[in-house]
Amino acid sequence: MTATDDRPVWAIRMRSERDARGWSQADAVRVMRGKSSHNLPTDSTLLRNWRRWESGESRPDDFYAPIIAATFDTMTSAFFPKARPNRDDELLSATGMDTLEFIARLRMSDVSSVTLDAIRITAERLCCEYSYADPYDLHAEGTAWLRRITSLLDGRLTLGQHREILVLSGWVALLVGCVDYDLGRRTAAEATRRAAYSLGEEAENAEITAWAVEMTAWFALTQGNYRGVIETVQPVLEVSRDMRVGAQLAAQCAKAWARLGNSREVEAALADGRAILERFEHPANLDNHFVIDTHKLDFYAMDCCRAAGDDRLAETYAREVIKNAICPDGTVRNPMRISEARLTLAVVAVRNHDLELAVDEGMRAFTGKRRSLPSLMWVAGETAQEIIEHYPDDPRAHTYLDQLRALSVE
Repeated sequence: MTATDDRPVWAIRMRSERDARGWSQADAVRVMRGKSSHNLPTDSTLLRNWRRWESGESRPDDFYAPIIAATFDTMTSAFFPKARPNRDDELLSATGMDTLEFIARLRMSDVSSVTLDAIRITAERLCCEYSYADPYDLHAEGTAWLRRITSLLDGRLTLGQHREILVLSGWVALLVGCVDYDLGRRTAAEATRRAAYSLGEEAENAEITAWAVEMTAWFALTQGNYRGVIETVQPVLEVSRDMRVGAQLAAQCAKAWARLGNSREVEAALADGRAILERFEHPANLDNHFVIDTHKLDFYAMDCCRAAGDDRLAETYAREVIKNAICPDGTVRNPMRISEARLTLAVVAVRNHDLELAVDEGMRAFTGKRRSLPSLMWVAGETAQEIIEHYPDDPRAHTYLDQLRALSVE
């Protein structure tokens, strides 16, 4: 891809994904045929279509788009994304009251339909700020709102109101637990995770309890307990296939299997996650941390390819992750994903015997202010192992290693 390439992004990706696998266009057509459960035209007709699609001359229709996405083992909505709808989530415009009035109503235990709407909006806003907000500020605000919301449980509520407040409290507790872990507060994170699980159980909300289990898997993964990840996820995955969180659980298993060197299980887990997501409509809101977007599976596939040594695909996925983590206006939507993508590019550079590029990408991974410290340290540590293995005595490697040590004591 060049700076002047004005083809649609899906056409550019078709070419880059094909190149990463070393396929000709005819090879891609053969794989495409194998991914389809329908009768397709002749190879010569498909090849002509492929050339038009890849050149950007025409866009694949709704019949061919999912087959092309499956050809590259990804999701239709990730390869051919729909425009994101406008969303008005301002408290005032939605409920007619500002934050001060909302807090006053909570203090009076005024649990009207308007108050419940305001709680929903606030919980959603907090979960949407996870990827970019200052973690200390988000933790403080999330904890304060969690106390306010749960205080309503002691008041006079209908059964429906009681259950809804339990659910909303559960989502905010999950968020606070995630931020706790990002900040390296393992004990607090586990306590909040348990609280979220209890809230989910009391509300009989299987999605909240499944996310609480997913957090356990995440904790185990970043601490190197890969068998623990699989043992945690597998019993829950079977009952989570009708929820988006099932895709996240499958992806965490894939990452664990990748570290255990089982490529067959990696492919099966990623395919499982894609199959789960394909059952759902594309989500209206991609910002909520607990809404799995199809690009996130590319993020997980990137990680698995890097761990498995599939450098061309790892690099292709990394560049897709970076591209999709930045809004059209240049705003960074997912800085933590970009950091791990930079580390992936660093590993690929090391394996290609380009230490200078590897150090540059690695250092860029540390520049983001929004971090999940355990996740970043885990992937950055794997990158350090690659650098040490390939360049044990090169002084240029110490720039990266010294920065990694500094990060570990922050």
